[in-house]
Amino acid sequence: MTKPTVAAPTVAAPTVAAPTVAEPTAAQPTVIGATAGQPPAEAGVAEPAVRKPAVRKPAVRKPAVRKPAVQTPAVQTPAVRKPAVRKPVGSESTSATSAGVPTSFGVVRATAQVLAENATDETTRPYVTRDALVTTPPPATVAVVRQSVDTSAATPTIGTTSTAKPVPQPTPAVATPVAAAPAPIVIEARGLVKRFGHTVAVSDLDLTVRAGSFYGIVGPNGAGKTTTLSMITGLLRPTAGTALVHGIDVWARPNEAKRVIGVLPDRLRLFDRLTGAQLLYYAGTLRGLDNDTVRSRSADLAAAFGLEDALNRLVADYSAGMTKKIALACAMIHSPRVLVLDEPFESVDPVSAVNVTEILQKYVAAGGTVVLSSHGMDLIQRVCDHVAIIVQGRVLAAGTIDDVRGQKTLEDRFVELAGGRKVAEGMEWLHNFSD
Repeated sequence: MTKPTVAAPTVAAPTVAAPTVAEPTAAQPTVIGATAGQPPAEAGVAEPAVRKPAVRKPAVRKPAVRKPAVQTPAVQTPAVRKPAVRKPVGSESTSATSAGVPTSFGVVRATAQVLAENATDETTRPYVTRDALVTTPPPATVAVVRQSVDTSAATPTIGTTSTAKPVPQPTPAVATPVAAAPAPIVIEARGLVKRFGHTVAVSDLDLTVRAGSFYGIVGPNGAGKTTTLSMITGLLRPTAGTALVHGIDVWARPNEAKRVIGVLPDRLRLFDRLTGAQLLYYAGTLRGLDNDTVRSRSADLAAAFGLEDALNRLVADYSAGMTKKIALACAMIHSPRVLVLDEPFESVDPVSAVNVTEILQKYVAAGGTVVLSSHGMDLIQRVCDHVAIIVQGRVLAAGTIDDVRGQKTLEDRFVELAGGRKVAEGMEWLHNFSD
């Protein structure tokens, strides 16, 4: 009996698979068969199997996806397309995370995806590309505002006529200037008429003066200025018409009306046998002021008008200018609401005129009202804010200084309304001197 021949085992060289991206195959036992012509190996005798080394796939952690904080925009922004997020090559697909936030403007969707975590060692991340290993900031969050549009109003249906509805725009709040209410009327004359026999001094005159005005009345001699002011202040009874001061009829209730008026009439006759101090004291007590108030105000008025040295002298010894100033002080001592002054600066020196003007301007600024007549156009134009031009007993122009004079000076306007300049003719004899 022959001994069976056992084939020598053939050992194949182990093959080590390179770490590739492809999935490694599991090692299978390989049986090396007998060569041709040789009998098969005996049962139970197996070829030694050589296992391929197992390649362990490193675990790849999914990057944490942080949900960015989405703030509701304060203002409406136009719709913006969401930019596409490109996935890195070789990395596992990561589904985008969307968060819907309801707002008054629609639905705001925010999408954010972090591609890779920070890493410095490339060998520890064999399945992540180099681009993914670079530290990159998270993509900017784009807020998309979806606004519902009424398509039925914008796109008309075929066969019907439709007008596109305009989108309502918010109306900005604009501060509307409120017109200041006119000042109350303090002097109102309606239809004043005054006749002296067959002479008509004032003919159907109307005049309105409001509180806080510095009102000037101008006109030629004999125009009726003094007559008008005398009827308004209760010194001369009118033939017809009415005069109201602060709503009080001057001739129906004269005592009430005179309490609120301070008057400096033209050619006023004073108690000239009294001293200046006695005259001021009499005027104050006549208005109901007490002794201390009268003395205090008398000292203030005397200092303002420059009459300190003349208070102990008789008024009969005063000059024309000093008499005018002591009369003005008597009109102001009870602090009236309205001052009616007829030629207050006549015969007054320039220094005193400046002081008086400053006192009257402060009085008007405090809420008082001054009505004065004058022939000085420059003074009226410089001091007053309203003016009335009276010619032949009628008011021909009244209003603010700018309205009355227009493009001319007040003097030119006055001369125009008064009849214009007259050329003197037939005065050649004046050029031949008598000597």
